[in-house]
Amino acid sequence: MKMLYDSETFVVVHMLPQAWTLDATGGIAADLDLPRPPELERHGFEIVDKRSGKEVYLDGSWAELFQRHILAWQQNTPTQEEVESTLEQYAELAQNPVVMH
Repeated sequence: MKMLYDSETFVVVHMLPQAWTLDATGGIAADLDLPRPPELERHGFEIVDKRSGKEVYLDGSWAELFQRHILAWQQNTPTQEEVESTLEQYAELAQNPVVMH
């Protein structure tokens, strides 16, 4: 788990498979001592809307789309307003209330 963004409005966390981590380019970091994870195990993103107290978990094609936003942000540093606007769009999908485990 890696915190990517934290503001007064949103939190974004990148959830990684246990045995692997992503390198700076978003690719899987090579580690010869670790077995390759099962094909179904994949990364995802949790976006928490602090205003509504709800969260959405993006995986599969949604995570791939969000990953493209992150890569674009790394190339062209966006303003906070641009980031928040994008997160707002994803937050509209949020249905799950945030609960402490």
